[in-house]
Amino acid sequence: MQPRTLALAALFLVNLLYGINYVVAKGLMPAVISPSGFILLRVAGANLLFWPVWLLKRERVAWSDAKRLVLCGLSGVAINQLMFFHGLMRTSPVHASIIMVATPILVLVLSGLLIGERITKAKAVGVALGAIGALLLIIIGGQEGGGASVLGDLFIFINAASYAVFLVMVKPLMAKYSASTVMAWCFLVGSVIVLPFGLRECGAVDWPGLSAAAIGGLLFVVVMVTFVAYLLNTWALRHVQPSVAGSFIYLQPVLALLVTWLWMPGELGMGWPQLASAACIVLGVWLVGRREKAAAQAG
Repeated sequence: MQPRTLALAALFLVNLLYGINYVVAKGLMPAVISPSGFILLRVAGANLLFWPVWLLKRERVAWSDAKRLVLCGLSGVAINQLMFFHGLMRTSPVHASIIMVATPILVLVLSGLLIGERITKAKAVGVALGAIGALLLIIIGGQEGGGASVLGDLFIFINAASYAVFLVMVKPLMAKYSASTVMAWCFLVGSVIVLPFGLRECGAVDWPGLSAAAIGGLLFVVVMVTFVAYLLNTWALRHVQPSVAGSFIYLQPVLALLVTWLWMPGELGMGWPQLASAACIVLGVWLVGRREKAAAQAG
């Protein structure tokens, strides 16, 4: 199988994990753990997983890349996760996933400005199609309530913007280093920043009294949504442009809506309008990825 095909499959898996995360993480906060404590748990767990992998390779990082790594740690770990978890606690899972549609648009613009990625007409059309499909879900499936708030939505938007910066800034690093090395240093930077925010909240958790379901949910978020998803997402950027990786975020509202519908039957309606919106999103993602591949082959 071609590396690029594997990268696209990895991006789909990443966004499937993120789609499930909206429901799992929402169910854990704040009853089991508060947002900042949850973030500290995530970055601490990620460090425990990423650094042993790095120690096996001992891949050196040039000082000239230190500033970019710090920026990636800030945007991709600290700000991204602080805003996401505090926002998710204050809004609904589907609402949060829909606001994330800002990310591909920001990625497309930032890619052109910061790393010179060519913004083709096909990419612009693909991004627009994805945005239309996701915005339709706001009208059709995103008004289920679920405790949405303006503050929560604002936090999610800041999260989307910081994640867009991360996707663009980390791309040049992937041309020089392995995904595990980049992620190890990014999470080390992120952990230093989130430690003051999450230490007290993490210590307030009744760890001995946690149910099996709560422990399973926490492990899923730390191992799958943090370690596996970040690793796959960063590795995929070795083979595709940031705009392609960003376009897959359009799948998150569809996947979050589907997971919510399966996880909590009766909470949401699923019918032809939702399926039409999903088809529009999938077509947009396919168009961005397919056209980028054709352009690469032509060049």
